[in-house]
Amino acid sequence: MRRQRAAATALWINLIKSQFWELSLKARIIQSAVAAALRPAHSKKVMSSDDKQRSREQWGKDPAGAVYGREHEFASREFFDEVERHRYLEYAPWMPEVMGFNEFAGTRLLEVGCGMGTDLLQFARGGAKVTGIDLTPRSIEISQRHLALYGQEADFAIADGERLPFGDASFDVVYSNGVLHHTPDTAGSVRELHRVLRPGGQARVMLYHRASWAYLSQVVLRYGILQGEFLRGNSAAEIMSKYVEFNAGGGRPLVKAYSRREARELHRDLMAKKTTPEQFVDELAEVTEKAIQKAGYYK
Repeated sequence: MRRQRAAATALWINLIKSQFWELSLKARIIQSAVAAALRPAHSKKVMSSDDKQRSREQWGKDPAGAVYGREHEFASREFFDEVERHRYLEYAPWMPEVMGFNEFAGTRLLEVGCGMGTDLLQFARGGAKVTGIDLTPRSIEISQRHLALYGQEADFAIADGERLPFGDASFDVVYSNGVLHHTPDTAGSVRELHRVLRPGGQARVMLYHRASWAYLSQVVLRYGILQGEFLRGNSAAEIMSKYVEFNAGGGRPLVKAYSRREARELHRDLMAKKTTPEQFVDELAEVTEKAIQKAGYYK
């Protein structure tokens, strides 16, 4: 009987040790993943031909925001009206004021990554002389139809944000909302924005904020820890690609997030030109968190 008890005790001790070791290992994996999620890990490579082709295919099949107009004929006036209503009344009611759609009458404004042209139309309505570029040919086709349907003029080009086809100081305002964190060379894209911006102009750029409540509570805690994505070996960037940037076509785009310090570092050349990014950079965290929380991405 003593031997049986001793054997049972040893078995329990070994089981407890095994469970403790397993929990300890999981804790170390999670700790390592969380630490990685909170530190910069941004590739500086130039987007490859394969990367570009995947982006074109993804956004060509499933234009960003199109799902909200799905009850109407695609690219009809009713379709665009519904997409606009959702964007500015449900998704981001703060956006018209923060982005300043009515602040740039008479200026030359460039949007990098114009998508379906929803924001570009607002700037045009506000009196700006607008130009939109996008990597995806279909996005340019949709944007052209969109603005023409509402009687607004604009110039468009199929172009890579890492190599803008414009001369130095060509624009008074450069704008990019939720686009540049998808390109491998985000810093290079920002330098291109600065190059085409005239001295004294404005750059308005929205990037995902790595220290926001939405990022920490959803990407790190909800999906990374509680739903076990970190234990499956997925990084925070992969979690964002899976849950934040999901689309009907099943694409998983590259996506990154930045701290305020990193955002300022990206714009240091702009600051040296005595332009005005400081206030917008300070608003970056609040803007990004509102965007993620109100988008319904985490439902």
